[in-house]
Amino acid sequence: MSDDHAIVAENVSKAFLLHHNRVSSLKGRFVGLFRDRWRQRQETFEALHDVSFRVRRGSAFALMGPNGSGKSTLMQLIAGIMEPTGGRITTRGRVAPLIELGVGFNPELTGEENIYLNASLYGFSNKETRRRFKDIVEFSELGHFIDTPVKNYSSGMYMRLGFSVAINLDPEILLADEVLAVGDADFQEKCYKSIQTLQKRGMTLVLVSHSFQLVRQFCDDYVQLKGGRVVEAGSLDELADSTDGSVPASPPAFQPKASSHAKQNAG
Repeated sequence: MSDDHAIVAENVSKAFLLHHNRVSSLKGRFVGLFRDRWRQRQETFEALHDVSFRVRRGSAFALMGPNGSGKSTLMQLIAGIMEPTGGRITTRGRVAPLIELGVGFNPELTGEENIYLNASLYGFSNKETRRRFKDIVEFSELGHFIDTPVKNYSSGMYMRLGFSVAINLDPEILLADEVLAVGDADFQEKCYKSIQTLQKRGMTLVLVSHSFQLVRQFCDDYVQLKGGRVVEAGSLDELADSTDGSVPASPPAFQPKASSHAKQNAG
């Protein structure tokens, strides 16, 4: 892995073992001997197959594709939450995963206690977290809710706290998987500005979103997945702009931008 890359995925595959008609009783197993409908069986589901890509340090990278294409599974592999079945993923730098609301939170603990818990998972001492605590709380806008158990938080409050912790702990790689779609427009805009500020400081961003406009706003390169496989990859600068200003949520395929000569002829 060269110093120029923050993430390298090499022939990554991930398979899950699915259990159908699992029964715990002797009666259920006996019935399954005579009826296929109730018979226990196992199935191997390959969520990702032979996925390879490289993300340059300090760049912004988009993972595109329809639901069920393997994007979230790939993000969990990058974050180290799961291990690949085949191939390998190498990362360079502190990874902050915003891939699911409440990941890393203990619902019985307060927001304040969860800040210290999450910071410790990133390798920060309590002393270091105390220096950042005020900024985390102010950014989250949770106010007096910070000392209440997070099990009472709404999804928007979860997102505020999780994002506030992540960006205030100086991540070198930020993984954002649709989580920014939760919350009001003003807070989303504040999040986007914070991401742009961190990008200027050299942070690497991996973004999953069904909003192509959002992807174009932040990202340099992309990989599109379908059925767990890479079906397209390249630079977003080479992709066509929408003629009417709207972009489909999950474009089936991207087309090259028209040349300036072609645009003049069209006019």
